[in-house]
Amino acid sequence: MGLLEQCEAAFGSPDLYRVLGVRREASPEEIRRGYHRASLRVHPDRAEPDAKEEATRRFQILGKAYAVLSDAEQRAAYDEQGTVDEEGEALRGERDWQEYWRLLFKKISVKDIEDFERSYKDSEEELADIKAAYVDFEGDMDRIMESVLCVDYTDEPRIRKIIEKAIDSGEVPSYKGFVKESKQKMIARKRRAEKEAREAEKTKDELGLGGEDDLKALIQSRNKDRKKEMDDFLAQLEAKYGNNTKKGGKKTAAKKGKK
Repeated sequence: MGLLEQCEAAFGSPDLYRVLGVRREASPEEIRRGYHRASLRVHPDRAEPDAKEEATRRFQILGKAYAVLSDAEQRAAYDEQGTVDEEGEALRGERDWQEYWRLLFKKISVKDIEDFERSYKDSEEELADIKAAYVDFEGDMDRIMESVLCVDYTDEPRIRKIIEKAIDSGEVPSYKGFVKESKQKMIARKRRAEKEAREAEKTKDELGLGGEDDLKALIQSRNKDRKKEMDDFLAQLEAKYGNNTKKGGKKTAAKKGKK
């Protein structure tokens, strides 16, 4: 089975970019970050004993996808022809993908994370990434929230405001999937995110974070106020659209000025 077939079987898509959760126009650094994020989710060290074999298989597939997209010639060939060179250097079978991963990603500290988030959030780079993800995924907030760096579900009101402003100014088109997203879908996304947050502690070793107290303090400081903001946001939606949503009948209209 070739790499694209393996991606389809393991991740539900043969698209290497989608498997890594990045845009087709992503920069090499964005692809690297996408690989890091995706591989942490399936890292064999996080898996239960009975699931380690499957986690290892998926981890290896992600490594191969990144190896193709991080090689300029391989990526160009894939973009042009939609195929990969199964016999090429990037996909050689004897590579130790866990060692490859360790060589790519140095241990990072809580301070590293905080410094990056401080410089990235509300930067021109983040604004460009949000708008690009909105267009690439045609307003699908599930995929937008997965794609944009340094965000969790408590950032959603902020992300939505950025997108709405871009729609109103004509910078991006108005997609039905965004302006008429159901409250149920938003709640389902929040529940998934909360579950992932509960599992975040397990990534501490892979991330090389500091002590347990440092990690808890970091999580609490980020989520305390923003969780209330997200709850208030959902309450406002229910007050505005609750009746239509519950009945499953009339659809809510897009905001004035949106197409």
